[in-house]
Amino acid sequence: MLFVIILDINKGKDKFMARIAGINIPDNKRIEIALTYVFGIGRSSSRKILKQASIDLNTKTNKLSEEQLNKLRSIVESKDYKIEGDLKREKMMNIKRLKEVGTYRGLRHSKGLPVRGQKTKTNSRTIRGNVRRTMGSGKRKLEKT
Repeated sequence: MLFVIILDINKGKDKFMARIAGINIPDNKRIEIALTYVFGIGRSSSRKILKQASIDLNTKTNKLSEEQLNKLRSIVESKDYKIEGDLKREKMMNIKRLKEVGTYRGLRHSKGLPVRGQKTKTNSRTIRGNVRRTMGSGKRKLEKT
């Protein structure tokens, strides 16, 4: 006879994933860092939120109680902070406005070039992609026949 024993390692632990503003917050990180996973919240605003919620910066996310998580959710999702979709929509509207008005910055956005005065001869790989437009970079080697 063959007996199979299955052990449940997480038997006594409640396995939950903290969600704030529709984003899964990592469990094994400090809450100060974990809040920065929400688009629009950086380190400084994370500290302000935690101070307002009276939560220690060094506590791990999985050590937070449900009450503390609800308090964090209510603070983050209040009208004081623009996060996620609202912030992305506002950024896109600002860029769209610049394009419609016909400003220099708007033209740079529409052409896909750097907007803030960077040089483009060598160092604009990130905004343009890895398109090489310099002299010898795209040359093909001749095949011998």
